[in-house]
This record gives sequence, C-alpha cells and structure tokens, in this order.
Amino acid sequence: MAKPKHVLFLKLSLILLNVLIVSATAAAATNGLDSPPPKILRPWPFKKLNKPVVLMISCDGFRFGYQFKTDTPNIDLLISGGTEAKLGLIPVFPTMTFPNHYSIATGLYPAYHGIIMNKFTDPITGDVFNKGLAPKWWLGEPLWVTAANQGRKALTYFWPGSEVSKDSWTCPKGLCPHFNLSVPFEERVDTILNYLDLPEDEIPDLMMLYLNEPDGAGHKYGPDDPRVTAAVAQVDKTIGRVIQGLKKREIFDEVHVILLGDHGMVTNCDLKTIYIDDLADWIKIPADWINAYSPVLAINPRWDKDVENPGEKNAELVAKMNEALSSGEVENGEYLQVYLKEKLPKRLHYSHSSRIPPIVGMVGEGLVVRQNRTNVHECYGDHGYDNKYFSMRSIFIGHGPRFKSGRKVPSFENVQIYNVVAQILGLRAASNNGSSLFTRNILSHFGETGEVE
Repeated sequence: MAKPKHVLFLKLSLILLNVLIVSATAAAATNGLDSPPPKILRPWPFKKLNKPVVLMISCDGFRFGYQFKTDTPNIDLLISGGTEAKLGLIPVFPTMTFPNHYSIATGLYPAYHGIIMNKFTDPITGDVFNKGLAPKWWLGEPLWVTAANQGRKALTYFWPGSEVSKDSWTCPKGLCPHFNLSVPFEERVDTILNYLDLPEDEIPDLMMLYLNEPDGAGHKYGPDDPRVTAAVAQVDKTIGRVIQGLKKREIFDEVHVILLGDHGMVTNCDLKTIYIDDLADWIKIPADWINAYSPVLAINPRWDKDVENPGEKNAELVAKMNEALSSGEVENGEYLQVYLKEKLPKRLHYSHSSRIPPIVGMVGEGLVVRQNRTNVHECYGDHGYDNKYFSMRSIFIGHGPRFKSGRKVPSFENVQIYNVVAQILGLRAASNNGSSLFTRNILSHFGETGEVE
C-alpha cells in the first residue's frame, strides 16, 4: 500500500533539518581558537580610522614631466603604491590657476562655475573680478560645500574659492585659514596633520591643501631654469613631510592622498610677440576694447550706440583680424586665431557664459600678445594656453584604499575629480560636468580594497 504524500513530505523535512543541524555544529566546531575565522570583506581596511578621509594636495604650476627633472623619492612612492595619470592631468581652458582650482573643486567648466579667468571684466555689468571673494562670482557647489551640506567636516588651506561663504559653508575659523603666501609649507602641512590627532568624530573627512610652488619659480624663470628644479625638490620634500606624518600616525595606507596640479608652464619671450597695432592696415583695435592680451586675447568691442547690430560688427572685426594675421605681413600672426566666442572649438567648453567677452583669441604656445612695440625684451614662464598643448598638463596621483597600487590610467580632464572625491566619501554629488561613470575607471570597488579578518 502506497504511503500518503504528506507522510513522505514530513520525513524529507526531518532529514533536511538533521542535515542543517549537523552542518551548523561542524561550522561552530571549526570556529574554535585553533582555527581562523572566515574572512569577510569590508569597505575599507580600517585599523585607526573609522571613516574614509581624503587629503587633496595641489602643487600650483606643477607641469607634467617636472617629476623627472630631479630625484623625487616621495612623489615616486605615491606613484608606485597608487594610481597615476600616465601622461598627466588635462586642465580646463583657460589653463589658469583660479579657473582650474575651482573646476577641480566643483567638477564644472569655467563657463559654468563663473571663474572664467584669474582676472576679468564682466562685459554686461562692467564689474571687475580680481580674485575677489564676493559670492556672486563663485557659482556651482565646491567639494567643501557639498561636504558641509551633508553634515561632513571639511578643512581647506588656501584653496582658491574656499574663503567664500556658500550654503552651509561659512569658512569656519581654524578650518579655513585666510590666504597668506608667507606661511611656510612646513607649517601648512603640520596644521593638516595635527587635525588627524583629534578624536575620530572631529577629524575632517575632506582636507584640501594648496602649495604655490613650483608656479612662482616657473613664472619668474621659465620651466627649464635650475631654480624651478629646486622648487620641484622643495615640493617633493613637502610631500615627504606629509607621508612621514601619516606613517607616524599609522594611517598612511588609510588616508586617500590625491596629489595634483592645476596646469603646466611654458617659456615666453618678447621676441615671440604679436603686436595688435601691426593689424592697423586692416583694422584698428583700441586698447580699451581689450580686457586681456595673453595667453588669452579677450576683446569686448565698445561700438557706438547707433550701431544697430553689434553682433555683425563683431563678426566683421574677427574676419578682418584673421585676414591680417594670415596675410604673412604681421609678425608671428600665424600663431593667433581669433573667434567669436560661440565659434570657439566645442572641446574648450568656453562659450556658455555672459562673462566671457564676445571675441576670444587663441594664442599659440609660448607666444605673447602686446598692444604695441616696446624696447623691453625678457623671457619668463606662463600658462593659460589651449589645453591641447602637452606643456599645459599637470600631474594626478591617487594613493589610498580605493586606488590600486601601481596602476596607470589614461590622461583625463580635471572636471572628473569632483565625482571621484564624492564617491570616496560617500557624498551625493552636485550637478557637474564630469561623468559619474568615470569613477569606475579610477577607483577600485569596495571588496577590492582589502580582505581583512
């Protein structure tokens, strides 16, 4: 006689229960003192810190390749144990200090964050920006504001734009020193390191440090001068101080150190000059129409009020300038190309702002624009040129739990960095021009950062 189905089901259930009990007992036995516990994956291999911490260090004017000018053992240590942009970090255009530092901080191109040059005149209002702190100039949401808005703690040390109050960020005392070029690099580093000695809940999640070299030496002497080499060595020594401070605290492998620069540097000489007055046979351009000469020529024509269509007049001016420059009769003229701003190459992302003047001239690498001829002849270093030039590139090195050791990645634009930092810190990123998918190319996944017991 066949057994009822419910009886068979009951027996199978009892057998399965016994198997589970035996398995659990065996697993418990192997977790005794004589056997290691099973390994589990944690987001970060923390030993000292209980949260991710980012320390971003900017070396102003650190041209890619400077690291080969002299021994840089500390920078080399970060490279060997971290992730490097193999052929350098690509700055935004114009390749100037304030636009690029703020692009790094916001993930926005200058046309969208508002700081279109180090110094400029608003074509509409006539107001002049000269590295000022009025909030109206500084658009977008920089990393320190993103952190503060989400209840995190940020520390900025001389980073351009960080002294501007915005949303939850008030440039708090002690966490936002006011810019003072005379403060030694050692003092800047030690101030940062001392914050890592605070109780864990008081340690800043984000720390951003600005160093003004080797930019100063590069401007004064040009990138090939031995005094620039000395400045590079000074920067490397400063990075060594950071590394030793982190090692002393046993957190070198826990802090995410990002070492980068804002732009490169190239030699300029007055012998390589384009003179605006040399175009007079084609078109006369008054000096008061010109907001900046080089490395970006910025022209804001002041047509008479009876001119009905200023846009057409601007187009005529551009056409006549380019005719003169390409004629072969203007010295070095072939190294200057003039555009209506909306006709600039799209790769520059430099047209969608009312602050950008209607006419922009792209100056050739290492060339200078002047209004008229003088007897002054000198050579120096400069930047601000088209970001397609290799000389304008800087460095990017990431070291820490989310950066793979010894990894090389292709060059990328610095607007991507905002999302990288936001991802590491677990912040909700504000709207920006970077790609949220980029972080997959440069950051390891949580489980890949460390397998700990």
